[in-house]
Amino acid sequence: MICPQYTGMVGMMGVAAVTKKRGGYTNTKLHGMIAWAGLILAGGGLYVIYQHKESMGKNHYTTYHSWAGLSAFGGCIMTGLAGGVLLHPDFGIDKQNKLVRAVHKYASRVLLTLAWMATLSGLKTLVGDDLKALALFAVPLIVAGKFTLM
Repeated sequence: MICPQYTGMVGMMGVAAVTKKRGGYTNTKLHGMIAWAGLILAGGGLYVIYQHKESMGKNHYTTYHSWAGLSAFGGCIMTGLAGGVLLHPDFGIDKQNKLVRAVHKYASRVLLTLAWMATLSGLKTLVGDDLKALALFAVPLIVAGKFTLM
């Protein structure tokens, strides 16, 4: 089963980035909606993982994987809020500011890269030395990275 973080941070956030690249008013609004849907999925997955660790009596945030994922999630919330408040095409209070737009764009790319790296490191932990399973998820990310992150 694909976890909600993978679906949210890889699937939905990747689609949101590509949608924005298509340009235009409608795609800009769809970009925000898809990105927030991805954040909601990722947040639900974080909640499930947190509760699972609680029930097993394990410590939280003890690996680079967990810190990277939490940082990416928190950072995406911040860029999402900035996008919704400052850059929304209907009521954004600073939607014409080129600096704010550039910071939103490049910070989001860095955060998405961090989220994808956290996803792959978590998958590596789950599958161990099974390179076929890791490649099944890593190769599409590498291919999609060209279109999503560039």
